[in-house]
Amino acid sequence: MSKSARQIAFEILLKIEKENAYSNLAIDSAVKVYNPDSTDCAFISRLVYGVIERKITLDYIVSKELSNPINKVKKDVLTILRMGAYQLIFMDKVPPSAAVNESVRLAKNNKSGYAAGLVNAVLRKVSDKGFVIDESLNDVQKASVKYSVPEELVSFFTYHYGAHNTEAFLEASLEPKKITIRVNTVKTNQEDLKKLLMDEGVEVNETYLENALYISSDVAVYNLDCFKEGLFHVEDISSQLCVKALELKEGCRAVDICAAPGGKTFTAAQYMNNNGILYSCDIYPSRTRLIEEGAQRLGLDCVKPTVNDATVFNEDFTGVDAVLCDVPCSGLGIIGKKPEIKYKKLDDTKTLLPVQKQILSTASRYVKPGGRLVYSTCSVNPNENRKICDWFLKENTDFVSVKVLPDVKRTVDEGDYLTLFPHTNGCDGFFVAAFIRK
Repeated sequence: MSKSARQIAFEILLKIEKENAYSNLAIDSAVKVYNPDSTDCAFISRLVYGVIERKITLDYIVSKELSNPINKVKKDVLTILRMGAYQLIFMDKVPPSAAVNESVRLAKNNKSGYAAGLVNAVLRKVSDKGFVIDESLNDVQKASVKYSVPEELVSFFTYHYGAHNTEAFLEASLEPKKITIRVNTVKTNQEDLKKLLMDEGVEVNETYLENALYISSDVAVYNLDCFKEGLFHVEDISSQLCVKALELKEGCRAVDICAAPGGKTFTAAQYMNNNGILYSCDIYPSRTRLIEEGAQRLGLDCVKPTVNDATVFNEDFTGVDAVLCDVPCSGLGIIGKKPEIKYKKLDDTKTLLPVQKQILSTASRYVKPGGRLVYSTCSVNPNENRKICDWFLKENTDFVSVKVLPDVKRTVDEGDYLTLFPHTNGCDGFFVAAFIRK
């Protein structure tokens, strides 16, 4: 007997809750095992990501209808309550009766029959009352509940970027996500690719960045003929801008020091017109194989996938024209795509700072005089961004910063540096800085 979409979603969410599994991997694993049809697959994905994305909001809604503290509710039952509340508040196409009744059924079918009455009563109240935030909450608490972000993070963002930018950023993180692709200019051009994609039934829209296109989010990208033929790769505008900041030329030597799975490498190779040498590095052979496979599909022979530890000097890279140093980070700029990130403690990022410094210092040693070094993260945490760069310039007087991507709109004034935000730049939250060796 096949499992229902809600049962599969329940098992995925429980696995994430109990084992700290990554949502995308848990969903992929379940889909491979149960092989639901496309409609069920879309429902499962929406429900799982939605519950994770709105967890604080859902717990607030549910807790108002509980007689006991929410932390006393067993994880199995709480997961069912969150699922039911999400369907009632955020999934307009699900009838309220179905959301309630199917949640009760889940409780009965998963050894939580004792809580079926509780599930029924709580969700019926949620259905009647909807989602209303108490006026007695302060501004930080209201934002935390509304956007499902811990109060600590709301306060942190507000301190650094102001209340307006914080709210705009958090609101954008909950909006439906577009798929952004980069035209493979070695094989085609923007206009021709647009026509080919539309011939395959794909909705295509241009962006403000040349060779970056939006396509409809419900497209199975890897099944498209244009993808199989290597005419594009998926890459956010923020990453494409980051590569643009390298100002690569045809025939140069460059290094992408933390490259896997390879998106920035592929864009860099296209800026080089597939002419020169581009070392594309990762510490794990399995990850460099992903780069190799992607480069082969795109026809980019200038890419040299290389197993390399970014913290250890490699003399093979000495004297290159440009280095991209996209370091491991907290990911606070991509909470819209990976919602689990926003629930981590801010203190957790402190362990990353020494690694970021070491990678940047090591990478800088490869750049020839007059060469260019770009530092980037997919974070909007200034401690990982401008503070690291300020430290680097103080420690390395043979480098000077230059105004990176001067034509790109700034949300905040950071001098030569640039922090990208979705509400300003239509892309992931991201940081880019550029340096020239004297």
